[in-house]
Amino acid sequence: MTKGALSQGNINAFAEKNGQERQAKEERLERKGRKKLAKTQKSTEKGLVGNVTKCFGKRGQKARSRLASGCDIIMSKMNKYYEKLVNRKKIITFAKFLYQRMMIEITEKTIDIKEILAGKLGEKMKYVPGFAVRWLTKIAHQDFVNETLWENRELEGYEWLEAGLRKLDVKLKVEGMENLPSPDDPKRYTFVSNHPLGGADGVALGAVIGRHYDNNFRYIVNDILMSLPGLAPLCIPVNTTTKKERSFPALIEAGFASNHHLLLFPAGLCSRKIDGKIQDLEWRKTFITKSVETQRDIVPIHFSGRNSEKFYRIANICKALRLKVNIAMLFLVDEMIKNRHKTFTIKIGKPIPYQTFDKTKKPAEWAAWVRQKVYEL
Repeated sequence: MTKGALSQGNINAFAEKNGQERQAKEERLERKGRKKLAKTQKSTEKGLVGNVTKCFGKRGQKARSRLASGCDIIMSKMNKYYEKLVNRKKIITFAKFLYQRMMIEITEKTIDIKEILAGKLGEKMKYVPGFAVRWLTKIAHQDFVNETLWENRELEGYEWLEAGLRKLDVKLKVEGMENLPSPDDPKRYTFVSNHPLGGADGVALGAVIGRHYDNNFRYIVNDILMSLPGLAPLCIPVNTTTKKERSFPALIEAGFASNHHLLLFPAGLCSRKIDGKIQDLEWRKTFITKSVETQRDIVPIHFSGRNSEKFYRIANICKALRLKVNIAMLFLVDEMIKNRHKTFTIKIGKPIPYQTFDKTKKPAEWAAWVRQKVYEL
């Protein structure tokens, strides 16, 4: 009996010890997980903020202050999603884009078409023939763009944009400057414009709004423009090239929730020739829904100008062939060069209160309504 009782006691003691060890192991893993999370967050923050000086050189401190708000947004969202253990990939992608923004180095060959294509196409790059790369390099005016970037490597924001206008010898005639809300106005606004040129219009509007608000605004742009160092600090990048990453709600939401004014081209693409008239495609409703959510009044802007007949023919041929690839986009730099030595008119309308966009119309209908208001300016 004693032996049997001892054996049973040993079994019970072993089971109890095993349970305690298992619990201790789980606690260790939990502590390790918390430490790993803290380390990840710390290293992410270090990567997002600490490398600015290294990447931007003398402009590091200035860049640090410009990007601090973006880093704060990322870290707060990381904490939120890590706690819920969901959407982690979305936040990592968000952080990755801002990190890439900081990692831009300005050299005498900042833009390399071959490298950009490789980054966008990945393994598919091997199927692109060499003559196609050389043609793209020529049509994108790579040497001219790199020369401009190198000459203005110490500039960023509206100063960089104004230098670009001088390089292109573009003059602006601005009407309705009195309609721009005061820089002292605590409210934040959404500026929307037609997109006739796909290049110089964005540079010009950014220069006007950037100077008025001392760079306190952001573009929502195609992420390929992140290759332009002087422009990158003003950008919220969205990948519109690959189907897999075509939309980044976290980036858009963060932009509208930020303390910056926003400049958007709701058509997404530059204007086309439709029924013999140069006009935008249908405007997307996002700027309506997000402006209402964040209580931003909308300021309509009209930009004059047009591209060459060649550009519109290419765009219409691609549409007729139902090509999914935006071939016309490849010619935008070439079109910008063709628009040198010209004068463009910018007309700024009065702000439209966000309360205007009620339930009497659907968001898409309100977007079309604002589009019409822009063309009436």
